[in-house]
Amino acid sequence: MTRQYTLLDRALMGADRSLKTLVTGSSTARRQSPAQHISSSPSADQDRRHIAGLMRINHTGEVCAQALYQGQALTAKNAHVKASMEHSAAEEIDHLAWCEQRLHELQSHTSHLNPLFYAASFAIGAAAGVISDRISLGFVAATEDQVCEHLREHLQTLPADDQKSRAILQQMLEDEAEHAATAIAAGGQVFPSPVKKAMSLMSKVMTGSTYYV
Repeated sequence: MTRQYTLLDRALMGADRSLKTLVTGSSTARRQSPAQHISSSPSADQDRRHIAGLMRINHTGEVCAQALYQGQALTAKNAHVKASMEHSAAEEIDHLAWCEQRLHELQSHTSHLNPLFYAASFAIGAAAGVISDRISLGFVAATEDQVCEHLREHLQTLPADDQKSRAILQQMLEDEAEHAATAIAAGGQVFPSPVKKAMSLMSKVMTGSTYYV
């Protein structure tokens, strides 16, 4: 028999996951990092700083994804949609842990702005879930499309000798594209171009700030 959680239960579990998302070293990947057995690493300091900036952006993106999914799961109306949100959030934890590990290897840090972006993403996810599951799923798909676009750009600008970061980003790209497709297949609304452009502008605020901070 499947246990039915109350709103308070879900809120407490969400608070626990929030702490695990925001506290460095708290996220544990279920899957082995794609870069686990790759030893190559860039030697130039300038390259390392650039890679750290990219991985910091991607780590914050995963923090936002966790918050978005948790907010949606809290307010989603359909049990299947709730389960879908929680499954996607679980896979995003892998990405969170992989990016954090890579930043540690590069002797860098996660973004100091993560709590701010987490709170904003959680509010957006919860609001989308309140409106409707269709809008909620559509927002997931549109967000994942934005993430995929960033990942493709980062893969193009990575130094050729950084195979570790490349392996991580390639696996993330595959997973994120699958999440977007799953959300649409589950009934998510395809957002019009103006909405996607507005989301793209907002994402530039995140990428422009977390590259450095």
